[in-house]
Amino acid sequence: MADYDVAIIGGGLNGTSIARDAAGRGLRVILLEQGDLGSGASQASPRLVHGDLAGLERRQFFRVRRALRERDVLLRIAPHLVRPVRFVIPAHAEERPPWQLRSLLLLYERLTSRSGLPRSATLDVTHHPVGNALKRPFGTAFEYSDCVVDDSRLVVLTAVDAAARGADIRTGARVTRAERGETWRLVVIDRGYRRVITARALVSATGAWTASVADIVLRVPAPQLATVQISQIVVRRLFDCDNVYVFQNPDGRLIFASPYERDFTLIGSVSHPFKGDPAVVAIGVREEAYLCDAANRYFREQIAPVDVLRTVSGANSVLVPARRHMSDGAALLDVRRGKAPLLTIFGGDVTTARRRAERTVSEFTRFYPMTPRWTATAPLPGGEFAWQRFETEVDIARDRWRFLGEAQARRLVAAYGLNVRDVLGDAKEKADLGPAFGPELTGAEVRYLMRKEWARFADDILWRRSKLGLTMPQADRDALAAFMAKMD
Repeated sequence: MADYDVAIIGGGLNGTSIARDAAGRGLRVILLEQGDLGSGASQASPRLVHGDLAGLERRQFFRVRRALRERDVLLRIAPHLVRPVRFVIPAHAEERPPWQLRSLLLLYERLTSRSGLPRSATLDVTHHPVGNALKRPFGTAFEYSDCVVDDSRLVVLTAVDAAARGADIRTGARVTRAERGETWRLVVIDRGYRRVITARALVSATGAWTASVADIVLRVPAPQLATVQISQIVVRRLFDCDNVYVFQNPDGRLIFASPYERDFTLIGSVSHPFKGDPAVVAIGVREEAYLCDAANRYFREQIAPVDVLRTVSGANSVLVPARRHMSDGAALLDVRRGKAPLLTIFGGDVTTARRRAERTVSEFTRFYPMTPRWTATAPLPGGEFAWQRFETEVDIARDRWRFLGEAQARRLVAAYGLNVRDVLGDAKEKADLGPAFGPELTGAEVRYLMRKEWARFADDILWRRSKLGLTMPQADRDALAAFMAKMD
């Protein structure tokens, strides 16, 4: 008998979403990730949960409607990670005329289910706070509702829920060889130790490594794939409001400028074909300049590549020739007589990941008995409250742990939701939480992340389970690394 029903290679959003879905349907699941959860393309998303307004111009009405439904699902099951935001599109004289923008938004709303989000509106930005950061020629803008998400925490909490439902999550576990018979026999280097694992089916969710894993590890014909890089830049905060700006560009792209970790602005994204090692993906000089120029067409405060504080890049695989929009992703099932099934999944955006995983796991119903689909109604860990109560939960946290400032309470509730009580426990004052690393991170939170969320190194905490690396001094980073080394 095989050790597991399903083995998954890859701990990005696709892999963890499949692990969660399959474990919740009663399958024995193991997920193997050679690095950290969400350390590939999953940490380089534009952090948007939306229906893709530009998809309406491509007449992709059904895809937009599906994405909007998934937006509302994620808002229900992860109200701490997914936050409603008002998006603002300034009307530019050289781009789409105002009547066209208004028509697109009206159609966008018609495709949206009753989510309770505010409807679109026309703004006179000369008398509205969103206009303060814009150049003076802009007089009209259009406002509508969509959501933003903490993409890295979405990956991690999806894995946490998968583990709570019985999945075996292994980080630092690299599959070096796979032998395919009636079952899969995987040779794994698991944190320095060699292990052999057997599974009745295998899922390759390795993103930009899909082709190389197929060729070298699985030794099966690789799909016809290309690799696409997506990149964003982080600069100092360019505006005071909490809106996301949507900028039209002469090439037809929509560029988003989002509030990012309180003191910064995330601008993106730009994508282009990529060749090379997916582990070493970096934005080019032209792409940095492109995003700066896109922002400079609209914002009063001008930026240049020298003002970029951090870049965020990742790569993913797409089919060649593309048979569908790249945000949908693709799942290819290989079934042969006398051979264990192989399912290869790659691509896709954050918004549709849950549905993509649900459909993928359903492909295995011909091989295993399993319970019905369930992930659309089950909240992620800490998300057992309505999204409208987020501010209330922040107030409750501040009332219970009175040493928390508003910003710190908001960060903790946004990261852990109701599970913030497992992080802070019965602490009466900040000193009860152990050593401090920078103004916000404490030993208690670090211990929780190592014990419950597979954090192994300082970067796992500073750049994926949080973005505190943006503000933490180097001395505190070194102290954090030393603290974690003692804990390991």
